[in-house]
Amino acid sequence: MGSMASPTSLEQKIEELSQQLAQLRQERDQLNQEAKKWIEKRNQINQQIKQLRIEARSIRAKRDEINLQVQILKAAREKAKTQRQEKDEQAAKLMEKMKPIAERKSASRFQELEKRIQDIDWKIQTSSLPVQEEKELVEEVKELETQKTSHKRFLKLKDKLVEAQIEAKAFGTQAKLKHDELSQLANQSQEAHTQFLDAVNRIKPLKQSADEAHQKYLELRQKANMTHEKYLEIQKQIKASKEGMADKEKRQYAQKGQALKNQATAKAREKMKRGEKLTLDEFKLLSEEEEATQH
Repeated sequence: MGSMASPTSLEQKIEELSQQLAQLRQERDQLNQEAKKWIEKRNQINQQIKQLRIEARSIRAKRDEINLQVQILKAAREKAKTQRQEKDEQAAKLMEKMKPIAERKSASRFQELEKRIQDIDWKIQTSSLPVQEEKELVEEVKELETQKTSHKRFLKLKDKLVEAQIEAKAFGTQAKLKHDELSQLANQSQEAHTQFLDAVNRIKPLKQSADEAHQKYLELRQKANMTHEKYLEIQKQIKASKEGMADKEKRQYAQKGQALKNQATAKAREKMKRGEKLTLDEFKLLSEEEEATQH
């Protein structure tokens, strides 16, 4: 029995284990609290990332809308350029047609021709002229009518030319306005694109910080779990020590009881030898001893 640990040493072991248990519980709770702070930091950063992504999507949509307007304006500008070119070509062709009939062709000259024709007609109708003179006047009218037709054609071409030149200028102005609008939109698009890249670039370090926070959380959780495992192990050791101490106490009580019983039996045996009267309990003790001896 001397090799067994004394109650004092078991109590001391339980006390030491209890101190370790309290320390491990404190360490575990502290690790869990720190892990909680890191997960909250990670969630906060992820919320910032979420907001930046929403902002980036909004900026990108704005940029894409501007770029769509840019494409529409480019098409409108190119159309205006093409229309101006067509009108310039039309004007050039009209000028080519006018060149052969351009000499002394004017609105005033056309009026002179009309007046001369009217004068000759009036003269032929109201005057009695020799046949030869009348014939010459008729020939002159024919010539003047030819000139008048040529003038009329020239003036019509001139009107078309002026119209083509005005339209060409209008299309040119339209093309310039579209170009100016394009320049403004291009600047807006560039600005939106820069804002988009800025938002995306701000996400990168935040994402890294969130990943680091999550990694820190995992490490702390792992340490907390390991500490909890140690905590449970110490709990088992305390339980086992307490059970061991209880068993030892039971054994000690049993040993003490047996010693007392042996003493009482020896005393009863002495009384029986002396012929003294035994009590019921003493008689029972001697009977049990005899029965034990027989077995």
